[in-house]
Amino acid sequence: MDEQALTDRIHIRDLLTRYATAVDTRDWDLYRSVFTDDAHIDYTSAGGIAGGVDEVVDFLDRTLAMFEMTQHLVSNLDIGIDGDSATVKAVFYNPMRLEGGETWFTGGWYHHDLERTETGWRSRRLREETAWTDRAPF
Repeated sequence: MDEQALTDRIHIRDLLTRYATAVDTRDWDLYRSVFTDDAHIDYTSAGGIAGGVDEVVDFLDRTLAMFEMTQHLVSNLDIGIDGDSATVKAVFYNPMRLEGGETWFTGGWYHHDLERTETGWRSRRLREETAWTDRAPF
């Protein structure tokens, strides 16, 4: 693996860390920085929505307000780089605590299609693939 490929992999790992941090801190400007302006985000496997960045930010802001804590852990990144495009399949584990202390857990995979932009790697498509949930109250 050459130096550019190693550098790209580090930047892509940082992008996914930024994604998780943004969601858990509800930092929507940071969240937007993960995506291209025309990105498509699909959370339908978890009962969410699919849409553009602004639409999804509005949904997340409303939905995550019911939780006193979320923690998105992202690991096992399978990164494929082809020039200025990349794909990532990453495992996620996500405990979420409702107001009052009831906690449930979910896990699965994030599928990202990335592109290299003037400001670094950005996701142009994210699809969440929820594999399991435990203790979900709904």
